[in-house]
This record gives sequence, C-alpha cells and structure tokens, in this order.
Amino acid sequence: MPNVKITRRLHFSAAHRLARPDWSEARNQRTFGDCANPNWHGHNYELDVTVSGPPDPGSGYVMDLKELKALVEREVVADLDHRNLNLDVPWLEGVLPSTENLVMRIWDRLAPHVPPPAALDKLVLWETPRHWVEYSGPDG
Repeated sequence: MPNVKITRRLHFSAAHRLARPDWSEARNQRTFGDCANPNWHGHNYELDVTVSGPPDPGSGYVMDLKELKALVEREVVADLDHRNLNLDVPWLEGVLPSTENLVMRIWDRLAPHVPPPAALDKLVLWETPRHWVEYSGPDG
C-alpha cells in the first residue's frame, strides 16, 4: 500500500510569557530576553498538520481535509486563538509555553483523534515567518 502525506495549515493568535517562577527576574530576562516581558507578548502562529496513510480506494483521500481542519479547530485552535497561553488554556497549565513545548502538547491533543488507517505524521508550528518548530511525535 502506498503511504501518502497530506498537510493542512491553520492559524491562531495568542499571547504568552516565557518565565520560570522559580527563577529570578534577572535570570528569566537573561535566558528568555524579550519573551520574558512581564506584560506578555503575542504571535500570529501558523500550524501545519501533516497526516499520512494509504489513500482510500473510494475517495482517494488519506483523510478528508475538511475533517482534518474541523478536528484541529475543535481540539486546538478553539482553545488557543486569542488566548493567553500561560493563563487561559487548561491543557497548558504548568507548562512553559515555548514553541517547542506547545507543539508537543498540540500533538497530544490531535494524535488520538486522527481516524485510522491515517495517522498524525508531523506538526510544524510557525511562531514567526523566521522561527518554527517541527515535531514528529514521541517516537519520531
């Protein structure tokens, strides 16, 4: 069976602050720079969600892209868009919301909901047009 990858890009805007409460303000500033701003800062994130699997013999789809979009909007975007990642998202409680940590938590939200035989293959989370993180799951 051939294995094909499909990708859908979605967008959300969110604020966050990178600072550890167990560190001094000076250490947070040295480590995280502008991202440690006590008044928060925000990003217009882009999220590329790649699913792989064999194309269905009837539809030719690995997964219907409308269904993939709805899944990501329901499980991720609805919770993150126009939110403060440090304060407003229960599934990020206690997590330093770096792009690296955020993409791993997004994986945990999506992977169980992708209908077999398709599977979540890779996430690319763009924090800015010049900074992104790729994640292929805990075994990737």
